[in-house]
Amino acid sequence: MSASPLVLFGIPAIAIVVAALFVVGQYLVTRRLSAALGWLAVVVAWLALSGALAASGLLARFDLRPPPMALMFAVVIGLGLLVGLSRVGARLAESLPLWALVGVQAFRLPLELFMHQAAVEGVMPHEMSFSGYNFDIVTGAAALVVAALAARGSAPRWLLVGWNVYGIAALVAIAIVALISSPMVRAFGDDPTHINSFVTTFPFVWLPAVLVVAAIAGHVIVWRKLSAEAPLRHARPA
Repeated sequence: MSASPLVLFGIPAIAIVVAALFVVGQYLVTRRLSAALGWLAVVVAWLALSGALAASGLLARFDLRPPPMALMFAVVIGLGLLVGLSRVGARLAESLPLWALVGVQAFRLPLELFMHQAAVEGVMPHEMSFSGYNFDIVTGAAALVVAALAARGSAPRWLLVGWNVYGIAALVAIAIVALISSPMVRAFGDDPTHINSFVTTFPFVWLPAVLVVAAIAGHVIVWRKLSAEAPLRHARPA
């Protein structure tokens, strides 16, 4: 079933906005236009490469061993962890305020609304939406509240840690659902409406290639920020 314009343009639009925010973040932490332009080139190249692989049909080749979709899962998880644990992630954690690092994860709220619409249209398995086993919409909605409190300096540490833990758990849950509903497993049956193959097509490939990577990296960076702030709080005089 073909996607409506709302879904067809909504999901990639969020991916492009999040990718652009990453470039802006690099400029804010370095204050160098050359660095920002360099990262812009990297981001555009990644968008082009992932988009081309999907548009060519290679990612949907399940006759290959290992299936390219399985490799895509591994690359997405690895890239998210790499960005979060790298010097790039460290600079973001050191230089950006906590409210901004949490607030950017609010992209998951509109994303989940578009994904729900995709499920209604039969483009995506409903198991991957909040009508199924995807509870990540709570992460996105809560990010707005937690970020607002953090900006005012009134977000308790337990709330920040709890939000981050929940976001990671929700991300792991939907990753498992995405994997077991793929054509490689078909845990929810052989009906095409219950099989997750849409992420191997263009432009929906940017959902895992950009948005999942951003979510994983974002949680790692928030942990690094919280870990760095904890010793400072303990060091303050009574």
